[in-house]
Amino acid sequence: MSKLLIFIPCYRCENQIERVIYKIKTSNIQATLLIVDNISPDNTLSRAKQAIDTYQVSPVVILKNSQNYNLGGSHKIAFAYALENGFSHVIVLHGDDQANIHDLLPYLENGLHLEYDCLLGSRFHAHSTLKGYSKFRILGNRILNLFCSLVCRSSISDMGSGLNVYSARFLKDKRYISFPNDLTFNVSLLFHSYIAGFKVAFFPISWREEDQVSNAKIFQQMKIILSTIIRVLKDKSFLYAGQSGSYLYEVIYKK
Repeated sequence: MSKLLIFIPCYRCENQIERVIYKIKTSNIQATLLIVDNISPDNTLSRAKQAIDTYQVSPVVILKNSQNYNLGGSHKIAFAYALENGFSHVIVLHGDDQANIHDLLPYLENGLHLEYDCLLGSRFHAHSTLKGYSKFRILGNRILNLFCSLVCRSSISDMGSGLNVYSARFLKDKRYISFPNDLTFNVSLLFHSYIAGFKVAFFPISWREEDQVSNAKIFQQMKIILSTIIRVLKDKSFLYAGQSGSYLYEVIYKK
């Protein structure tokens, strides 16, 4: 039986977080909602609390990081929370409303998430839909996916979208603690899932870019990802050579 945690990493999502919470409410997924805010300088937290009250969402826990730990650090906090509280699966749904939780429903209903350690949403799956995504970025991602497939020795259709599911079995490995906290965290997590022999599957998602504020510098990220791919191809132990750290937060809302 599944005990689900929906983890929403947030940074500057004041204009999107209400839509995300509304979609969770209308999905009727029986899960605990964990919002982890990475010290957003806007009204993300107040908008989130307002939406939770408006749509009567529960149970909910909101955490605020003590400092900016980036996307990877927020994942590490959420993964630790899931293990400490006995959740069987963590659904990662970014707070910028680019992915839609409803795309996951068929796979929760048919139990596919129980068959895999990592059930990953793919923006570039043959049956996915993209809105507002430039042809240049699509081409760049497809090229990087090919290189990533060489590392994983499997067909990779996305190196890290904003909708993924991880099992507690996968989280208990904990080697992801050494992974970088920047936006390449998901890439390292993906490499690790294949290197360590976990079961991985991709599913199609709808993805849109409208009023979102991107925190990624495209060319810089592509350069870093390509460098990571090359280094892991040469020596897979490179992936686990990082340093672990402390990740502190404050519980600011609980319902």
